[in-house]
Amino acid sequence: MISVRNLHKYYQDHHILKGINLDVRRGELISIIGRSGCGKTTFLRCLNCLEILDEGTIRIAGITLSRTNHNKPDKENKSHRKVRLKLPFQTPESESVLDEDFQIKANTIRKRVGMLFQDLNLFPHLTVLDNVIIAPKIVKKESSIQAKLRAVQLLEKVGMEKFIDRYPHQLSGGQAQRVAIARALALNPQVMLYDEPTSALDPELVVEVIEVMKNLHREGMTQIVVTHAMNFAKNASDFVVYMEDGNIIEIGKPEQIFNNPQDERTKNYIKILAD
Repeated sequence: MISVRNLHKYYQDHHILKGINLDVRRGELISIIGRSGCGKTTFLRCLNCLEILDEGTIRIAGITLSRTNHNKPDKENKSHRKVRLKLPFQTPESESVLDEDFQIKANTIRKRVGMLFQDLNLFPHLTVLDNVIIAPKIVKKESSIQAKLRAVQLLEKVGMEKFIDRYPHQLSGGQAQRVAIARALALNPQVMLYDEPTSALDPELVVEVIEVMKNLHREGMTQIVVTHAMNFAKNASDFVVYMEDGNIIEIGKPEQIFNNPQDERTKNYIKILAD
């Protein structure tokens, strides 16, 4: 389902991701842990092409993207017309000139990979129902009736069917997070990515969101979660990944990572958490 090889990402002279390698099988739930600033979120953003890898290969949701020569298009490949890739949240520093085939593949990945952002990004002027409907109507050209039926089903799945007429400011943090999950699921993604899905929630609301993710796991959804919620990583993950300084240091079953880590750097991080 997901295969990453030698993934590098640079921001100007800063080397953020330093040769990441990772395999995720269909239906697995993977938690990524590590200190703030170690590259966890950048890695997620590369997986769904919110950031474009500078070197390496990503195979996800049936699409393969490869690049060489960091921050430079392949000048030897003249078989494709060069176009400027329009990135969401694009900044002058993130602009890339890439071939048309790459752009098509990147856009396809975005349709097949859902992402839950740390700050949710629900549309404040739209109701809960309209937040879930908007992507299928615009991206997949679904009819209003078709999109609404699907949205109601998804809101029922996350326990938010009674709130369809409310606006985001009328929801609790846990409720808003569940709506954001329903919205991400509206395009029928093959993979779900989560960036700190519970970090802004009160402890009593964390359980609501985690239960939705566990249900998706039981249904066979492939999920990658960047988290500081160690109980979730221990109890819900198939595998846990520890990252440090742009590298994957160790991958293992939760019981290995938390009870018997093999790398000294992982041991030090787990020890800090325990103190």
